[in-house]
Amino acid sequence: MRGDAAPVQNPQPRWEILLTIITSMFLHGGWLHIAGNMLFLWVFGDNIEDRLGHFRYLLFYLAAGVVAAFVQISINPDSVTPVIGASGSVAGVLCAYLILYPRATVRAIIPFFILIFLPLPIPAWVMIGLWFLQNLVSGYAAIADAASPDAGVAWFAHIGGFLFGAILA
Repeated sequence: MRGDAAPVQNPQPRWEILLTIITSMFLHGGWLHIAGNMLFLWVFGDNIEDRLGHFRYLLFYLAAGVVAAFVQISINPDSVTPVIGASGSVAGVLCAYLILYPRATVRAIIPFFILIFLPLPIPAWVMIGLWFLQNLVSGYAAIADAASPDAGVAWFAHIGGFLFGAILA
């Protein structure tokens, strides 16, 4: 007999947690957030979809997002900031592109002076590598910054999605 203790509440079923993680991939923190994800998917995603096929690409994309969310949760389990966005899924796509197309180049528009924008071919491994390095440094900086350990960007979701893409590709 438990006496006058409060009844134990049942935890949320696992399927509801998974559904919440999947639906959170379709929410974004603003127009810039969704525009950045869509730009990366436009440049890199179609090649991965061509390689995997539509259905396997969808499964890969969703699985990368789920893994990314769990990595972020495991790094910062006490966070009260919602993890939203498709950045973890997009990171998985970026790493898959890096592995499947190691010699590819990307035309990037580089600002030169004030009004001149030059489209320059850049090796994809440089662009994606710099993106990953920036996320890695920012993630560890967020952990090291005791004043604001929860700045609102899920850096380790990006890293987790990227590593997932490496393992699966």
